[in-house]
Amino acid sequence: MERPDFFELKNGEKVKLPFSNQEYQNRVAKLRKNMSDKKLDMILLTSMHNIAYYTGFIYCSFGRPYGCLITEKKVVTISANIDASQPWRRSYCDNIIYTDWKRDNFLKAMVSIIGKDDPPKNLGIEEDHLTLDMMKKIKSVFSFSIFSDIAKDLMKLRMIKSKEEIDIIKNGARIADIGAEEIVKHIRPGETEIEIAIQGRDKMEREIAKTYPNAEYMDTWVWFQSGINTDGAHNPKTNRKLKNGDILSLNTFPMISGYYTALERTLFLNLIDDASLKAWEANVKVHKRGLELIKPGAKCSDICKELNELFLELGYLEYRTFGYGHSFGVLSHFYGRETGLELREDIETILEPNMVISMEPMIMIPEGKPGAGGYREHDILVIKENGAENITKFPFGPENNIIKAN
Repeated sequence: MERPDFFELKNGEKVKLPFSNQEYQNRVAKLRKNMSDKKLDMILLTSMHNIAYYTGFIYCSFGRPYGCLITEKKVVTISANIDASQPWRRSYCDNIIYTDWKRDNFLKAMVSIIGKDDPPKNLGIEEDHLTLDMMKKIKSVFSFSIFSDIAKDLMKLRMIKSKEEIDIIKNGARIADIGAEEIVKHIRPGETEIEIAIQGRDKMEREIAKTYPNAEYMDTWVWFQSGINTDGAHNPKTNRKLKNGDILSLNTFPMISGYYTALERTLFLNLIDDASLKAWEANVKVHKRGLELIKPGAKCSDICKELNELFLELGYLEYRTFGYGHSFGVLSHFYGRETGLELREDIETILEPNMVISMEPMIMIPEGKPGAGGYREHDILVIKENGAENITKFPFGPENNIIKAN
């Protein structure tokens, strides 16, 4: 029996995606305009976030390559046979499946889409995602093509959100609040970080399923940190037991069909000392000022500069650990991080309507110093024509988040 290198399979029916077909068509149309401007014949997408953004399909690679070819007339995902017809059902476009029987069948599938006799003269690729090994293989197949990096262009196109995107991000922020409310109910001395986190995660996943009954459910999580574990913003939860006087960090991250949102809050359990209260109030003061500064026309680096000056005045600048905020969208804030939209000293981007960005100052005071721990607050804002809408509703600050529990 001769087994194929690649094939097509339309098993079942197309499912309802989180966005309308028109939304995906609009995204592809803007990309094709960019292709035309740069005189590109074809674009090969390989990153999880860009394939999800332009097709609706979120892949899980397990070491296998995935792609999406976009030409003037075609949009086709290339997926591994292990996924069967899921990539076709969960996308608005066509799909071709490659098999594992021979090495580099991915490349053969790619050639089959455009035809052996019609190689692209100018091919756009994601240089910030392709490995050197895969780059070498693709260049060997398209040896007469000129390659252009389009990663930054793709990022800029994703930075301005559509109405449909903003709607899903707002629901994500609402669900992050729900997760936080559930977590607070389970905070008490002797309880573990992991058990508390599970409660918030399960609550959010059920709410996502209720709100989006046709979605895929994956990668919603909670980081709930206590004591020394609060020193890093992305420290995983542990089995540490809470005790009175602990500094706590609550972090909820719902994902809805590839779109992340986040909520982060500092809390204390029952008691707080003067040094900790002073540090917390300083971070809250910076957070409040940051919320005021986010508006259309503001420059990212200018916001950062003013908040740095405020931290310096308050005596805590040396304890600041990272940027003041970043963009939110598809697969943020890991795989799809939009580095051109961050509140940092080296980012000159001007905020525009329909950008979505967080305000999240953090300071970390090392163990052994008064007020030791990591303090942070995190809200998400949608830039409007005349200001910004804060879509995070869970309260922050000492007046709200010293948790009384036995």
